[in-house]
Amino acid sequence: MNIVKTDLSMFTKQSWEKANQQLLAKMLQEFMYEQIIEPKEIQKLSDMTMYQWEDQKGVMYTYQAKEKLFDSFYVLSDTIRVTSEGQEVGLSKALQLLIGLSEEKGMTNSTAGHLAKEYFHTLVADLHLQNRKSSDELAEMDYAELEGEMTGHPWITYNKGRIGFGYDDYIRFAPEQKNHIQLSWIAVAKQVSSFQSLATLSFEKVMKQELSENTLKSFANQLNVRQLTLSDYYYIPVHEWQWMNVIVPLYAEYISSDLIVPLGESEDSYLPQQSIRTFVNTTHREKYHVKLPMSILNTLVYRGLPSERTVIAPQVTEHIQGIREQDAFLKDTCKIGLLGEVATLNVSHPTFTKIQSAPYQYLEMLGVVWRESVYEELGEGEQAITLAALLHVDHLGKALVSTYIQKAGLTPKEWIEALMNAVLPPLLHYLYQYGTVFSPHGQNTVLVLKNFKPVRIIMKDFVDDVNISDQPFDELRSLSEGLKTVLRSEDPEGLTQFIFTGLFICHFRYLATILEEHEGVTEQKFWGSVRNEILRYQSQFPQLRTRFELFDLLRPTVTKLTLNRNRMFDYGYEDDGDRPHASEYGKVRNALHEVSMLVK
Repeated sequence: MNIVKTDLSMFTKQSWEKANQQLLAKMLQEFMYEQIIEPKEIQKLSDMTMYQWEDQKGVMYTYQAKEKLFDSFYVLSDTIRVTSEGQEVGLSKALQLLIGLSEEKGMTNSTAGHLAKEYFHTLVADLHLQNRKSSDELAEMDYAELEGEMTGHPWITYNKGRIGFGYDDYIRFAPEQKNHIQLSWIAVAKQVSSFQSLATLSFEKVMKQELSENTLKSFANQLNVRQLTLSDYYYIPVHEWQWMNVIVPLYAEYISSDLIVPLGESEDSYLPQQSIRTFVNTTHREKYHVKLPMSILNTLVYRGLPSERTVIAPQVTEHIQGIREQDAFLKDTCKIGLLGEVATLNVSHPTFTKIQSAPYQYLEMLGVVWRESVYEELGEGEQAITLAALLHVDHLGKALVSTYIQKAGLTPKEWIEALMNAVLPPLLHYLYQYGTVFSPHGQNTVLVLKNFKPVRIIMKDFVDDVNISDQPFDELRSLSEGLKTVLRSEDPEGLTQFIFTGLFICHFRYLATILEEHEGVTEQKFWGSVRNEILRYQSQFPQLRTRFELFDLLRPTVTKLTLNRNRMFDYGYEDDGDRPHASEYGKVRNALHEVSMLVK
């Protein structure tokens, strides 16, 4: 490639400084929340405060921020000044903060270096995300296309680190590039792989849905030419990046022995979603969404498919959907959608599985999860968006949620109440009645709109994020030993953390700020709506009172989980046999308790 042909049109000084300023604001407010920095209050300015923080080398950060509920802060990016000896600091202001923290907070040199790389990758992605479509345009956009417009995790500051991608990979495969791709396929010998599915499915049924008759004939012919027996193999899709970077070098023995045979591409086009490794079929929208392992490091973890959870995924789907089918409140009142992970294939590595406590990334390299299509779940006139979309603010400063409110013809208060009624009751019912939680963050929770008004939710990603109570509930006795072994069992506080941290802190605290800044709805009124919806649910099911007390969502404080601190100081870039989990650091005041005096 001739490097001068690289499109660098978005790499301008103005864009770089804007991306740095926005990232720095995010770093300051999240580091304040996680108590990584504790700046001095310099001056109170009506509804905001002037703060100042100085590192050991005298670099000074001066900025204005608003104090928010859940012990959070909203930093105004255009107020930030970074100075050293009275002079403005020049390039890479966001990285300057990392340098300062690395020298005084006990961060290892290795962590600081790798984290700087993740921040640079994030900034480059942010350059590409500037000056995109307006919120008015996004409001009409299709689910799969809209995913490519999102800016990433709202809390993790290095949210597009994507270690493993080069710039060429970024241009080809990052979701914000919105490049349609064809999936590559390989044949894998049944003796080294395992297929699992719902009882109503078989491997042959899955293939007839996913692949055309011509493609199936082509694949069979390729095996025949090699004098291999068709019935001895499964077909499995792989991502081109994973094939070149992981499968060929690490499964060379299998390839040499015809246990893995490359077959080529299927005909359909797919769009990558925010997770990078999940793909929506845009040629035939009714076909499955495909989740593939990609051994890149992004937002804390390598994006593989854990073998034990991949194998058990269809059983998890049967359990979760089975609960809904026999519960009229979930099925008929809430109308919750559940995108089942209906079939999976897993290929464990013969060497890494035998190495004691091998790094988990090497145990998640080759597999697939076929998930039901979100489009098949939608009724007439319904529109699906991920909950994450509600946090999007366009380059003109207009919030996407404001557009939805306007188009729905509702007041902000009415729209917020509709949102809470759509999101909370089914999640609360799974928790209280069945001791079961999803991780309802912005990517896992799909919001269904009708005439732009929230009406219900669809949940997805069961293979990684369904967890159960450790209490001896009758509702959990029917679980198989296999499910009990694989699903994480949590004590009451741990189980409620999935709602507190996954939904309230990781999503609603940002949405509350956006609605206050753009729609004039105070965060006290927002959290009052959340609390009201919880109390409304509890009044419907008084027989669950002891569980309301056990899983207390209205308690004064909650254990604070920290995501940035985990990477920066606690886990770093260690590469051991288990995925890193969020760190615990002190307590956070619960907004749902603090607004109790305002709720009537």
